[in-house]
Amino acid sequence: MELAQVRLLVTDFRGCYRFYRDVLGLTPQFEAEDGPYAKFTCDRGSAGIALQDRAQLAEVLADLAAPPAGHRALIALRVDDLDGYCAELTGRGAVLDHGPAPMTDRMRVAHLRDPEGNLLELQQWLAPRTAG
Repeated sequence: MELAQVRLLVTDFRGCYRFYRDVLGLTPQFEAEDGPYAKFTCDRGSAGIALQDRAQLAEVLADLAAPPAGHRALIALRVDDLDGYCAELTGRGAVLDHGPAPMTDRMRVAHLRDPEGNLLELQQWLAPRTAG
């Protein structure tokens, strides 16, 4: 099995598309600012982040018509320079909810939300996991 993508169901497709492209700096696999679907690739790794217009998918899965209450997922993105990347993001209009700050002795994190309120965690690993 291979993870193909993490897909977010969104109601503000254009706002989310611009956030992932213009604020986070991810590369769209194809231009699709008006939706109903887009996939973004990261610098490293095989899986990507995709956006799906919630209303379109609700046509086949009716219970998706209303967004769920509360957070149901967190997208974690690893970066090499957390402070530098956060400075870039805030310069492009992002608002950090938390951090950059230590999470553990091996990792620093920052948290922010996309226009739909989906939670993102930016991670900078300071030390690799040890076997044992």
